[in-house]
Amino acid sequence: MSVFSFEGRTPRIDKTAYVFENATIIGSVDIGENVWIGPGAVLRGDYGDIRIGGYTAVEDNCVIHARPGEFTEVGEHVTLGHACIVHTGRVSDWATVGMGAVVSDFARVGRWAAVGEGAVVRARFEIPDESIAVGVPAKIIGKITEEYRQVWTKYKENYNSFCRRYRENLDTPKS
Repeated sequence: MSVFSFEGRTPRIDKTAYVFENATIIGSVDIGENVWIGPGAVLRGDYGDIRIGGYTAVEDNCVIHARPGEFTEVGEHVTLGHACIVHTGRVSDWATVGMGAVVSDFARVGRWAAVGEGAVVRARFEIPDESIAVGVPAKIIGKITEEYRQVWTKYKENYNSFCRRYRENLDTPKS
């Protein structure tokens, strides 16, 4: 993994987290317990602060950043889908941000909320707890169901096992 201090701002990565070797972590980034950071992810706390709560999955090629002097927070048990962007926003516990979605400045994604693939959550927009938002710009289209919660709890448990599984089983094939 590429981990860099920047102007006295040093990442803190919990020993139980797994950060893929080609992910990049810069500056004031706090990565919690059992967090999985996928290939190509970039977390830049160069002039803002970033906190990633425990048991969260930051999938491949995600970008997380914060404005100068501001804060980006991703809660616990969150799934950030492939290539999504979270910029000076807040994603609450158990939320899911779909592949390629954008969470813009000062937006908030509520607890157990779901942001659809490719959606753009505009600046300062708030997605209430347990709501589903899709589109450009993102609009609320409904509430999650109990079935959704059960299915996504299983998906999140699978990602939680990735820290251990990748640490124990990822290997370069022998020729």
